[in-house]
Amino acid sequence: MNPVQINFQKAHFLTSAPSLKQCPEDSGVEVAFAGRSNAGKSSALNTLAQQNKLARTSKTPGRTQLINFFEIEPGIRIVDLPGYGFAKVPDRMKREWQKNMSEYLEARQSLAALVLVMDIRHPLTEFDLMMCDWANEAQMPIHILLTKADKLKKGPAQNTKLQVKKALSHMDELLTVQVFSSLKKEGTDVLRNQISAFLNAGPQDMDPKLEDGEA
Repeated sequence: MNPVQINFQKAHFLTSAPSLKQCPEDSGVEVAFAGRSNAGKSSALNTLAQQNKLARTSKTPGRTQLINFFEIEPGIRIVDLPGYGFAKVPDRMKREWQKNMSEYLEARQSLAALVLVMDIRHPLTEFDLMMCDWANEAQMPIHILLTKADKLKKGPAQNTKLQVKKALSHMDELLTVQVFSSLKKEGTDVLRNQISAFLNAGPQDMDPKLEDGEA
């Protein structure tokens, strides 16, 4: 059964928060995007919403230092978590980002699922594995978005997807994986369907699994 499709074009900026204490009221449902600073997270959010400037893109990864909330409808949100891991960001700032992100992930009751953005050419970095371990321990559904698929031919891209699924097979029903290209809009419908399923199900008692299809 297909989920009720969310109209992501209605997404608009709600607020930015430096820490959990400044986040909006913890009610309704939200799906958070996480990933390394140069993995293409902002481009994926813009493609999802069919908006060029919903999430800021920058040639200098690591600029997003706040937890950014985008509201689709009252009580339905997409969250852009701070990018992490870019070498030019001072260690002190990295530690502060990690602390704030950990607090959000562990305490946010309205968080329904996590979209973990990985560059398909460099998947499963130390940060990615840390996030997967957290999701597994918390029993949080996680959808892995293998971005920049246009940089690879279809065969190698699908092989990478299979390798990621195999490496994380212990996560079982919590895990879904797809390939994605913001440039070519490849995998956009799969992403919209998956996030719609997360948002429709809400933060409790959800079954995140959808058919992967050709993703």
